[in-house]
Amino acid sequence: MVEEDFMRRAIEIAENGRGKVQPNPLVGCVLVRDGEVIAEGWHDNIGGFHAEQAAIADAEERGIATSGSTAYVTLEPCNHHGRTPPCTEALLWAGIDRVVIGALDPNPTVRGGGMSVLMDQGVRVENGLLERECKAQMKEFIHWCEFRKPFVTLKAAIDIQGRVDVSPEKPSERFTSTSSLKRSHLLRSNNMGILVGVETVIRDNPELSARDVGAKLQPIRIVIDPNGRIPKDCTLLSDGRSRTLIIHSRDVVAVDPPHVERYVIPSDGQDIEVNRILQLLGDLGIQSLVIEGGPTTWKSFIESDAVDAAILIQSPKNLQSGEMGVFGEEYLRDTGLVISSHEMLEGDKVTYWSRSQ
Repeated sequence: MVEEDFMRRAIEIAENGRGKVQPNPLVGCVLVRDGEVIAEGWHDNIGGFHAEQAAIADAEERGIATSGSTAYVTLEPCNHHGRTPPCTEALLWAGIDRVVIGALDPNPTVRGGGMSVLMDQGVRVENGLLERECKAQMKEFIHWCEFRKPFVTLKAAIDIQGRVDVSPEKPSERFTSTSSLKRSHLLRSNNMGILVGVETVIRDNPELSARDVGAKLQPIRIVIDPNGRIPKDCTLLSDGRSRTLIIHSRDVVAVDPPHVERYVIPSDGQDIEVNRILQLLGDLGIQSLVIEGGPTTWKSFIESDAVDAAILIQSPKNLQSGEMGVFGEEYLRDTGLVISSHEMLEGDKVTYWSRSQ
């Protein structure tokens, strides 16, 4: 195996922590001696071992000495005390004499400090192996560190004519496939927050939870509600399984259960500035956000140039009502997003979009 193979393996095993470690990034670590992998580890849960610590523990459990080995780690080892001791201390204790890093940590508490500590102690350190791949895996964490705002993914579903189910006469009905529904819930489980406009809450009374995908952490539920119209008996206010944040443009007097938090972002008009919403959520530590509806909310984020990625699910079904072409591929393409991949799920065409580089 070549060095790139060891880092690719570290990236692969880091995926085991997806949906379980946010706000921490996905990180994997592989220990190698004489060209052979002797131990592996990844960050698997909040408060648990970091990847380097997990790899060292893996070696210990199997009676394998780590002294003199090389650690391939996707992110620069931390050098500060948090929920766990510094990873730099663990690497030094284990006698690791060479560390190969995929990406430097942009977090202000690290930012090259981990690498410097190791080098000061005589450890050979190299940086930048498969850097682009490592950064892509932890893009939400890196985006938040650099911009102090969440990475925003828009998720939308349309029928064969590009229509959205927004009939005011009745609650929306699912018209996409079971596989697409599961993919949507997986998306929720992999993000820290999920956002809708108050009209969606009034019409559909959604749970905004990740179901049937083995989610370890539920997303924080966020509602844009400028004028305090959220129904007092809605599920988001009564269901305490996850935090609910409600964003108003003026003070609203309400007695809420502990899981509900209300914030005011003053606005002269009906709309609250999208960038200020993202600044608030970033300050609250929310690194990744799914925008789920409705069309007015989708367009407000897109027109504010605030969407970093999108998932568009187009069903072969015909809703028979509503404006055709209200939302779809052409609209996303006109805003500067490009298709990065696509797949078919039980007849649904699913396209994945990202910002062009």
